[in-house]
Amino acid sequence: MMELLSPAGGQESVIAAVHSGADAVYLGSGNFNARRGAANFDDAALREAVDFCHLRGVRVYLTLNTLLGDGELEEAARLAAYASGLGVDAVLVQDLGVAAVVRRVAPDLPLHASTQMTIHSLDGVRAAADLGMTRVVLSRELSRNAIAHICAHSPVEIEVFVHGALCMCYSGQCFLSSVIGGRSGNRGMCAQPCRLQYGWGKRAEGYPLSLKDMSLAEHLRELEDMGVACAKIEGRMKRPEYVAVVTRIYAAALKEKRSPTREELEQLRLAFSRQGFTDGYYQGRTGPEMFGIHEKEPLPEPLFAEARKGYQREVPLVPVRLSACVRAGDSVAVTAEDEDGHRAAVIAPPPEAALRRSVTAEQLEGQFAKTGGTPYFCASVHAEVEEGLSLPVSQMNALRREALDALSRQRIAPLNRRTGAYTPCPKVENRAEECRFTLSCAKAEQVTDELLALRPALIALDLEAMLQAKDAVGRMQALGITPAVTLPRILWDRERAGCLRQLATLRRWGVDTAYASTLAGLALAKEAGFPVVRGDFGLGAYNSETLVELKRLGFASAVLSFEQRRERVRDLSKCLDTELLVYGRLPLMITENCIVKNRTGSCTEGCRQTPALIDRKRMRFPVVRAYGCRNEILNAVPLFLADKPEVYTHVGLWAARLRFTTETGAECARILGRYLGRNNDVPAAYTRGLYFREVE
Repeated sequence: MMELLSPAGGQESVIAAVHSGADAVYLGSGNFNARRGAANFDDAALREAVDFCHLRGVRVYLTLNTLLGDGELEEAARLAAYASGLGVDAVLVQDLGVAAVVRRVAPDLPLHASTQMTIHSLDGVRAAADLGMTRVVLSRELSRNAIAHICAHSPVEIEVFVHGALCMCYSGQCFLSSVIGGRSGNRGMCAQPCRLQYGWGKRAEGYPLSLKDMSLAEHLRELEDMGVACAKIEGRMKRPEYVAVVTRIYAAALKEKRSPTREELEQLRLAFSRQGFTDGYYQGRTGPEMFGIHEKEPLPEPLFAEARKGYQREVPLVPVRLSACVRAGDSVAVTAEDEDGHRAAVIAPPPEAALRRSVTAEQLEGQFAKTGGTPYFCASVHAEVEEGLSLPVSQMNALRREALDALSRQRIAPLNRRTGAYTPCPKVENRAEECRFTLSCAKAEQVTDELLALRPALIALDLEAMLQAKDAVGRMQALGITPAVTLPRILWDRERAGCLRQLATLRRWGVDTAYASTLAGLALAKEAGFPVVRGDFGLGAYNSETLVELKRLGFASAVLSFEQRRERVRDLSKCLDTELLVYGRLPLMITENCIVKNRTGSCTEGCRQTPALIDRKRMRFPVVRAYGCRNEILNAVPLFLADKPEVYTHVGLWAARLRFTTETGAECARILGRYLGRNNDVPAAYTRGLYFREVE
């Protein structure tokens, strides 16, 4: 049966999930997980949670799914080794460097690829498998057809979210919270600014970024039939009662191979919803009907009270087989066995001869079957009892308790796993050469003769823009400027063949460099025959270990995460060439839902213009088209650092990257000239980004 995985933001939620029918729980410890605002678990609480779950046959997955800096890796390594020693069943990761560290210090601890890795294609799944992942959590935007295709060909288990909050942006690619508020979703501190009001005119008067919660409760059998290994419920920030209600309903539906009843669907809505639920992505539909907000209502106290009453009682979950042998002159032997192969034996002194009433096999079996108040239920009991012997009821009960206690100790005993020592990756001295300037352009018309005359080292064009810029590519090559193609950050399997044909055209033009923001993009570029593949910002290069991994995988360079201070950039051990974004409207979101089309009913006109969302502070965020008729939401003002060269000079960079999106060709040339010291232009409004402030 498909595993049901429930959230646990604290110890009571663990109990609620387990007693409500979860097969597994996922939880976080310390500050290294994507829900740092949850209660989470210290070392002692984590041990308690693991023992509680394992005793009852429930698996525990630890979330280490955030980007970590070099100074945090040692503690993450300690936590991973500790968790492995406790017997945690798997660790979820986002950061490639963290994954590498876990493999070293806890080589027997299974790794799961978090949804924060933005895996949404078979190439991505296979890349995760090559990294040693045993399970992949897919992006929530995928349709049933996309999920079925991946399941049919995946070399590892597939996990799918089935209930809970939907982020507007692909997980792992959202920078809205960090850029506008200093709280990074990639660091576990998302402030959910997408749930606030935005508008298209002069006022923020709607909620175009607030999706309803998802519910696939009526599609569970289909998911199981297509080979999904795990159905995941979102909600580590939710109350234990919510966890209990949702888990109970999904567990019953899975066990009984049915859809929830009308009453159960109403209970899901009462527990939490945003004006109902949506299954739009799963159905392959997007649109305004997928959006909603959480309307403040009184807590459903009767429903939650009933839930508390249910999970606060011990639920017998583990079948056990009990047997006993009572013979004259021999020690009384009692054994308890479970379905996992554990077997506990208890020995008591030989029975005495009965003075009045002899114990019978039926009486002994009846007492042994009374396992109430424990995690066990008696699947079978067998007793061999000679006649004429005495065994008091109190002794029978004590023997049963001792046998079950011994079995429990075996069930929670940690596995014998290997451990390794953590040592930081070797220090590589920063390069002494001055960094060069590279550009990325969203439009062909941005590559003007004036821009080329400034001789940047490299110009990367978005794929569709480059296909319209054959002459510009030729001019770059003639001037010794490297032309590069920026691959789509999001590319579903259904789009792959068409993308390969487009890339083949560029290879015929002599373009030999590609930028990839995902591991799937690396595989695509290699298949298309690009000899040089560089890593883009979507890979989340946040620490030195990640740079080592990217080099091992074959990347020629990496654009570093822009969610870190200048000092962290300087101190990274750069084993491969690195770039840093130093100009441009930072990318805040990439979305599967076209919010332009949601507003107008057609995205054609919107794509020709550049519509902008306005927030409550009247800041305007341009919305541009991304590959596949998706949206990219850009920051309201550009990052500008030409007058702060200390951010990118003398910190060991190979290149400083200027990212042009909404600028005209003339503006692009003027801005590059400013960075080259040819003019003193300053944007009317700008930001310094996150390089001078600590991101939570």
